[in-house]
Amino acid sequence: MFFPPFLILFFFLFLFLLFFLFGLVKFGLFAVAFAKLGIPPEQLFSLLFLCIVGSMVNIPIKRIRLEEEPLELQVVSFFGIRYRVPRRRRPREMVLAVNVGGAVIPTCISLYLLAHAQHPVRMLLAVAVVAYVVQRIARPVPGLGIATPMFIPPLAAALTALVINPHWAPPTAYVAGTLGTLIGADILNLNRIKELQAPVASIGGAGTFDGVFLTGILAVLLSW
Repeated sequence: MFFPPFLILFFFLFLFLLFFLFGLVKFGLFAVAFAKLGIPPEQLFSLLFLCIVGSMVNIPIKRIRLEEEPLELQVVSFFGIRYRVPRRRRPREMVLAVNVGGAVIPTCISLYLLAHAQHPVRMLLAVAVVAYVVQRIARPVPGLGIATPMFIPPLAAALTALVINPHWAPPTAYVAGTLGTLIGADILNLNRIKELQAPVASIGGAGTFDGVFLTGILAVLLSW
């Protein structure tokens, strides 16, 4: 399943942010920052770029039958971000999928950082805090899925990391922001997906990808 999680304007905005960050790395301003994340700068840049490309790839894992006639929407707006609703292939059916760029890749990076963490228990505690915050602010958007304001997850992750694990704040912010967002927004709301009447409910996709991606950017800025 291939479709962008938001309109093309926001897609290029994320690309601009990524290449701006890469330019700062090339000038040496963030070389130490990336090193603090435990990943070489070039590799982390490539992973963040893959997150953007992978945001258009969704892996179907389950088909869900809907009892009512679903809504037919083309564009949904939430907190100023406009998302394009994918076309429905079968009537009264929803596809539950996992987004590669918003769930699979960030989870792999988070597990790597967690495995090499100095204080993994503090990291997990930070994940729990962010998951609670995100779960409280997550809102179901008809035709789209569970969505969160894009700046809340990274800011919550940064503040939590600075308080709970200040000596290893950048990796903690990344892990807490990505896993906390996925758990709080998507996993804890799986029982509500039938209410959304969306063609596709993507874990880490539209509605949560922007928060997950910005968490990675903020984690690097936090480590500078």
